[in-house]
Amino acid sequence: MRNEEFRETLKLMKRTFPILGILTAILLSYALYQALVVAPTEQTMGDVQRIFYYHVPSAWTAFILFFVNFGASIYYLIKRNPAADIVALVSAEVGVVFCTIVLVTGPIWARPVWGIWWTWDMRLTSTLVLWLIYVSYLFLRRFSAGGQTPALAAALAVFGALCVPFVYFSIWFFRTQHPQPVMGGGGSIDPRMMHVLLINWLAFSCFAFLVCWSRYRLEKLQREVDEVHALESLKDVPRSAR
Repeated sequence: MRNEEFRETLKLMKRTFPILGILTAILLSYALYQALVVAPTEQTMGDVQRIFYYHVPSAWTAFILFFVNFGASIYYLIKRNPAADIVALVSAEVGVVFCTIVLVTGPIWARPVWGIWWTWDMRLTSTLVLWLIYVSYLFLRRFSAGGQTPALAAALAVFGALCVPFVYFSIWFFRTQHPQPVMGGGGSIDPRMMHVLLINWLAFSCFAFLVCWSRYRLEKLQREVDEVHALESLKDVPRSAR
């Protein structure tokens, strides 16, 4: 009964995916317009500050995806649930993409403002370490074929998730060149800028959800195909050789 309900849910999701995709594309376009046209120009940095509307939402989205990976990994370690393992994998994949955007847009923003592409302060260094942890996680999933790979990857994901709050709070406890957070920690932001920031974060979150959803379906299908191939291989093996 549960399998039938699950299949019905997948069919419903498949029918609604194009609609959500169109709505997300509209939201992304609206967010782009808000960031480039509607948002006020920052007095000190000028138009280069508009990278802020992509840099910060990308970081927040990556953090959310890494926490999803953390929760799914914990659940997998407890229940050994294959669906949880797939959720952990796809959330890490998409999270690494958004974390890469953070590491790319940061230096582009820093160059005209600070005069340098990179500085080894605590926020930047810890973000790079976080990215390397999850890239290592993906390499482990990709190139290790052992039966214990999902469990080992889940353990690595738990360790990686501990780095996320350290990255976020690093500028509160260490002296860095990085600006203070826009919410709390002594930072401040124009309400109009905050409005545009939240719109872009919503758009990025919706896009990340759709990508994770699509990846989940592909990964599940791939595992089902691999399972069928494995069963067929066993059937082809003579009984005397088993």
